[in-house]
Amino acid sequence: MDVTYQLHELPHILPLLAKEGESSLTWLFKGEMGAGKTTLIYALAQYFGVIEPVSSPTYALVNEYEAANGKLIYHMDWYRLKDEEEAINAGIDELVQDALCWIEWPEKALGILPENAFVIEISVIDAQTRRLITEIITKPYLGI
Repeated sequence: MDVTYQLHELPHILPLLAKEGESSLTWLFKGEMGAGKTTLIYALAQYFGVIEPVSSPTYALVNEYEAANGKLIYHMDWYRLKDEEEAINAGIDELVQDALCWIEWPEKALGILPENAFVIEISVIDAQTRRLITEIITKPYLGI
């Protein structure tokens, strides 16, 4: 998918993302600082029926949410990770195997990701406009 949208149109993009990403439990969010990765994840959480507060896990590394269907969603922000070893020591490698995972800054620990992933790349066009490019990829994660 390659779509350009205004921020107020984000709710219309969510069903398309959910449909396209349904074959993967691991969603990788790429984009520069401030592109809107956490904002998109917040909107997705609402779409999936998460009722508890959604926030960036920059310092905690992982936030856990429950979707309306009772399944767990892990929201991860790997920006502060030094390397893959730190992710393994924190037990993150075990979490990415069992539930829907939304991961910001996945390039910090590519080796612990499962076989396939849904990549969502966000680009800033201007203050109110974003471009999303998505694809399903398999290991090795080239170009991410």
